[in-house]
Amino acid sequence: MSKIVVTGADGFIGSHLVEHLVAEGHDVRALCLYNSFNSWGWLDDSPVKSKVEVVTGDVRDPGFCRKLLKDTHTVYNLAALIAIPYSYQAPESYIQTNVIGASNIGLAALENGVKKVIQTSTSEVYGTAKFTPITEEHPLQPQSPYSASKIGADAIAMSYHLAMHLPVVVARPFNTYGPRQSARAIIPTIISQLAAGAKEVKLGDLRPTRDLNFVTDTCRGLSLLAKCEAAVGQSVNIGSDFEISIGDLFEKIRGLMKSDARVVEDSQRLRPANSEVFRLHADISKIKKMTDYKPLVSLDAGLEKTIQWFRDPKNLARYKTEIYNV
Repeated sequence: MSKIVVTGADGFIGSHLVEHLVAEGHDVRALCLYNSFNSWGWLDDSPVKSKVEVVTGDVRDPGFCRKLLKDTHTVYNLAALIAIPYSYQAPESYIQTNVIGASNIGLAALENGVKKVIQTSTSEVYGTAKFTPITEEHPLQPQSPYSASKIGADAIAMSYHLAMHLPVVVARPFNTYGPRQSARAIIPTIISQLAAGAKEVKLGDLRPTRDLNFVTDTCRGLSLLAKCEAAVGQSVNIGSDFEISIGDLFEKIRGLMKSDARVVEDSQRLRPANSEVFRLHADISKIKKMTDYKPLVSLDAGLEKTIQWFRDPKNLARYKTEIYNV
């Protein structure tokens, strides 16, 4: 039976996607970044790790990618560097992993006759909204080296579709959140500080809005797009069609956690002036027309699930709440 390959399977969305695909009955090969600790990231604690073929390696190596995609039907390329602040410090590493990695996966998919490539993008490619809700026709604005690298990754993947007939779908999730999300994201930043008992929560700008989508909804959207022939050659948003400001999000989480903490602005958490994306709100009419996708987890319900996960001491211990996680 042909495999479904998930790159970046050791990460937040990747580990959830592996679990979703296993639940659907697929034969999954999960790529985790090679490291000397033999760590599989979030898959180490996953209940499905014994049901998948876990391999370690690096999408920056083209020879490895050719072997990885042998006997593969579908590949979900989630391998990426994603932290925006670190992209200011190490932009070339983002180009190597995100752009060259996407190119290596695309060429390996061509060589191996892969039937579907899901190139996972990000709403950051749109930059600050020029209109809302943001459709797939919105201009692309590289407001950080990270977003520029993802624009490049999407473009190289789509070029292999247009020039070489590789069946590519560019899936564009907006702000996914949930258990296991990395510490640099806004929801773990707030919840982890509150769960650790902080009375002053350090945040950056409270004005930007985000379209927040619970991780299981994002995974379901990715899976539906992989099964949708009409999506081939298309870029497709996955979101909630709802926006909330960082300030209002803090108040909502504080209320759910019954905390009296207050926000303190931390200057190191502010993006450079022209880099901040001030508004994100997804138009999801395209994916709803193509598939039966709709968000199933409300923001309050998703936040409750996420808070519950962070309140487990063994989970909270993974997060360095006292420092700014770049």
